[in-house]
Amino acid sequence: MIETIVFDIGETLTRDDRYWNRWADWLGAPRYTLAALVGAVTAQGRDNADALGLLRPGIDVKAEYAAREAAGMGEVLDEDDLYEDVRPALGGLRKLGVRVIIAGNQTPRVGEILRSMNLPADLIVTSGEWGCAKPSPEFFARVLDASGAAPHETVYVGDHPANDLYPAKAAGLRVAVLRRGPWGHLWADDPDVWAAADWRIDSLTELTAFIAD
Repeated sequence: MIETIVFDIGETLTRDDRYWNRWADWLGAPRYTLAALVGAVTAQGRDNADALGLLRPGIDVKAEYAAREAAGMGEVLDEDDLYEDVRPALGGLRKLGVRVIIAGNQTPRVGEILRSMNLPADLIVTSGEWGCAKPSPEFFARVLDASGAAPHETVYVGDHPANDLYPAKAAGLRVAVLRRGPWGHLWADDPDVWAAADWRIDSLTELTAFIAD
């Protein structure tokens, strides 16, 4: 019995295109160059923010982020940044009586924006608001506190094996791995991912089918 489903944010619910494009524009770099660097560090199993350091060695990411915000070039999200299956999937799960939570590695600003979008979710929170981030055990302990259900009755949905799949499983949750975005596609056929995941999905709307069953 599944009581609660918890969703990652970037490349699970939202496209990251605008995020990286705005970084490239801020740093005065071609968008393709930064996109390629993000792909390179992803393939190496590194934090995707390392791409900014490759583009500008020695960069202070927090300071640059603050400068972007001050210059009016901060984070922006709107309906166009959501994948098309997000509202149907989240709404369908709530109709089935499932508690829907959105919790991922994002800034407090992203949490504010997502809450303003009237998504069909019971709780929306980010790592920046919790003060801990994936893949730390503390993050998934907070997920379980928010879930209000036992670990085996809680599903975490994400695209990244190292940030989503393995730490969520270590915390006792069930996990649906989404084939979406660079991480979801890169590791989609990895045998370790196949062995660890409870479900492998290509669309969020598939969640309503196995919950209904």
